Amino acid sequence: MGFQIIKPNTKYDIIGLRKIAFMLSGILIFIGLASLVVKGGPKYGIDFAGGIVVQVKFNEDVKVQEIKSSLAPLSLPGLVVQRFGDKGANEFLLRTSQGTIKAEDIRLQVTDALAKGFDKTGFEIQRLEMVGPKVGADLRSKALEALFYAVLLIAIYISGRFEQRWMTAGIMAGGLAAGIYVLQLLNMPTTYLIIGALFITIALCWYLKLTYALGAVVALIHDLMITVGIFSLLDKDFDLTIVAALLTILGYSLNDTIIVFDRIRENIHAKTSKDLGETINTSINQTLSRTLLTSGTTLLVVLALYFFGGGVIHDFAFALLIGVVVGTYSSIYVASPILLGFSKPDQNARDHEPAGVPAS
Repeated sequence: MGFQIIKPNTKYDIIGLRKIAFMLSGILIFIGLASLVVKGGPKYGIDFAGGIVVQVKFNEDVKVQEIKSSLAPLSLPGLVVQRFGDKGANEFLLRTSQGTIKAEDIRLQVTDALAKGFDKTGFEIQRLEMVGPKVGADLRSKALEALFYAVLLIAIYISGRFEQRWMTAGIMAGGLAAGIYVLQLLNMPTTYLIIGALFITIALCWYLKLTYALGAVVALIHDLMITVGIFSLLDKDFDLTIVAALLTILGYSLNDTIIVFDRIRENIHAKTSKDLGETINTSINQTLSRTLLTSGTTLLVVLALYFFGGGVIHDFAFALLIGVVVGTYSSIYVASPILLGFSKPDQNARDHEPAGVPAS
């Protein structure tokens, strides 16, 4: 017999722990939201905030304060100097919100200022990126839209795939389009527009009894909010690379959730129990070994990226680390318990089935 993480016929009371899990998730989300409110939103990187970033490599070890002192005569607005990559690499990122100077001019100014401050220490400007404030705002808007439409398409797919209610899913999409149109008439900023659209999506899933979609969407939003909240707490930059990580997290978390939902549907049709809570708990236990093995192997790869991938993808790998852990947790302790919470509370097996699931 091969090695098994979870033994067959294991019966962990996962559904019984749902209130504790919801409380833990609520605390994590609240802390993240509080951090975002206090800091006035995520710390946007060069892609979204606009400005200039310069990557400099020194031949010897230097201190951040020494670099700032050398660049002080330039009076660069919002200058931030931070170490990049490993300490022994002696690489630093210089960020400024200055967006009116030409890229070549800023390169010459920084080179001259550093040459005066570090006349005996060799250095090299390895990279210079410049993004205008309007381009940054447009990229921020498009990134939010990408995340929103990913969640919406997932909701439609889950509704059709597990509940065979493609028409109802289409009605949900139409209702959402109407809701977005009304919000646009109110001239709401893009950020609030997308947040409002997500709440409308959840409300429509609940009203139309799309319970599988509701569980999946809430779990995905749960994963995104915790990941963004942790980035805010740690004061890490939020840029296009992190948006790519968030979209990857959506796909990974959804894969886990679909595996569990598929087993729940099979057990409902097989009438393994008259109680939906017991059926869901059994289904989670049956897929637990596969879920942990998949998450474990993925985590090993992401850890390798995090520790050995270099500074360029460090934050990307960190976001994936959070996403793999939180996504696995949400597919077990968030999506399935929500499926139970919004199902019909009748006592016989047929009425315990989530709305839209055909009886066998």
